[in-house]
Amino acid sequence: MDNLKVLILDDESRITEKLKYHLEKRKFSVYTANTPNEGFELLRKKQPGVLILDVMLPGMNGLDILEKVKQEYPNLEIIMISGYGDMDMVIQAMRQGASDFIRKPFQIMDIQLAIERTEKFLLMQSKLEKAENQRALVSKELEGMIEKDFVGDSPQIKNVLKMALKAAEDGDVNVLVTGENGTGKEIISRIIHFGSPRKKQVFAPVNSSAIPESLLESEFFGHVKGAFTDARDEKKGYFEMANKGTLFLDEIADMPYALQAKLLRAIEENQIKRVGSNKEIPVDVRIISATNKNIEELIGEKQFRIDLFHRINTIEINIPPLRERPEDILPLLNHFVKSIALKKRKSVPNISEALVKKLSAYKFPGNVRELRNMVERAMILSENNTLQPEDFPLRGEGTVVPSSNGSLNIEEHEQQLIEEALKKTDLNQTKAAVLLGISRDALKRKIKKFGIGIVKGIEE
Repeated sequence: MDNLKVLILDDESRITEKLKYHLEKRKFSVYTANTPNEGFELLRKKQPGVLILDVMLPGMNGLDILEKVKQEYPNLEIIMISGYGDMDMVIQAMRQGASDFIRKPFQIMDIQLAIERTEKFLLMQSKLEKAENQRALVSKELEGMIEKDFVGDSPQIKNVLKMALKAAEDGDVNVLVTGENGTGKEIISRIIHFGSPRKKQVFAPVNSSAIPESLLESEFFGHVKGAFTDARDEKKGYFEMANKGTLFLDEIADMPYALQAKLLRAIEENQIKRVGSNKEIPVDVRIISATNKNIEELIGEKQFRIDLFHRINTIEINIPPLRERPEDILPLLNHFVKSIALKKRKSVPNISEALVKKLSAYKFPGNVRELRNMVERAMILSENNTLQPEDFPLRGEGTVVPSSNGSLNIEEHEQQLIEEALKKTDLNQTKAAVLLGISRDALKRKIKKFGIGIVKGIEE
C-alpha cells in the first residue's frame, strides 16, 4: 500500500503544523488546511484516504462538514477531534460516518494510533475488494476474523466463533461472554454486534467496575437537571445512547447488587427513567455482558441476582484460556507478527521452531493479550530477522538477582527495571511501558514516584 494520504482540517495552525511534522516522520503524506474552503479544495486535488477534522471551525460546524464530505466522498475515513465533545456529539459523529473521535488535548500517539487503525481497515477493504473482483468467496468466519485478533485453528476457538456468528443473526438475543482476562471477550462481543442487524447502530462498551457506585444509576439511566447537586444539565444515560444498538456490559459481575434490580427492570420492560424523573423513556437495546468470574458462585453468595443472570445469558459463550488450546499459538504468533510489522513499518521476521516449542509449553496467565504484548516487545528489541526463544522471556524464568547490597526489596528492583527499560529504549516512555507490561500513564506515575531523572524531548 502506498503512503497513506492524510488531510488535517483545523483552524489552529499550530495544531495542523505539529501534526504534519510528526506524521510525516512516520511516512504519511500529509496536507493541512485551516478553513473549510481550503479543506474542500485539497479534498478535490489530493484525494486523501483519511481526513482529521476539527469540530469547531470558522463559518461551518465540523459535524456539517462531516455530513457534506460523506455525501461527496463516501469512502473517505474521517477522524474527528474536539475539545468540547460530550457523548451526544461523539455518537452523532459516529452515526454520520466518522471512524474515530479524539478529544483535545491529545497526545500525538493518540492520532497516530487512530490513523493506523484506519489504515489497517483501508488495507482490509482493499483486500476484500480485490478478492471480490477475482470472484473469490470470503466466508463469514474469515471475514469476521480479519484484523480482529481473534485467530485460531483449535476446535474450541472455531466453536466460539461459530456460536458468536449464530448469536449475531438474531439482533435481540442477550449474550453472556465468559472467560479469563485477555481471552478476547470484547472482541467476540464486537463480532456479534457487527455481524448483527444492529451493525449500523452504536456499540457502547461500559466497564461496570470502573464507574463510581454513586454515579452508576445516573450513568446508566441518565438524569434530569437538578436531580442532585452536580446535575446542572440533563444527561442521557448509556441505555438512551445505545438505543437501537448494543450495550456491552464488561465486568458485569462487579455491578453493585442494588443496581442489578434496576438493570433487570430496564431489560425486561425496555424502558428507563432518568434519575429525578418519573417519565418512562422507551429503549431498544441488545445486551451483551462479559465477566471473568463464576456468576453462579456469586448467586450462591447473594452477590448477584439469579433473575438478572437468566435475563443476560440467553446464550452463553465461554472462551477457553490459551493454555487449553496450544495449537492456536502459532496462528496467533503469525497474525501478531504481521500486524505489528505493518503497524511499525518493519519487515516481517521469521519465527523459529524452538520459539513455538517454548511458548507451547507456557501456561499464559495473561492469555492472548499477554502473547501479543510479548510479540510487540520482541519486535521492538530484537535485531535479528528471526524471532528466537531468548526474545521471549517468560514469567518465572530465571532467578531474582539481588541488588548490590543483597536486598530483595520489591521497590528497589522495580526502580531498576524501569531505569533499564528506559535505557534500552533511549528514554522512549511508550516503548519502555511496552517492555514493562504496563500502561504509559502507569510508567509516568512510577517515574515520578521514584524520582527517576530523564531528559524530556518532544512528547510522542
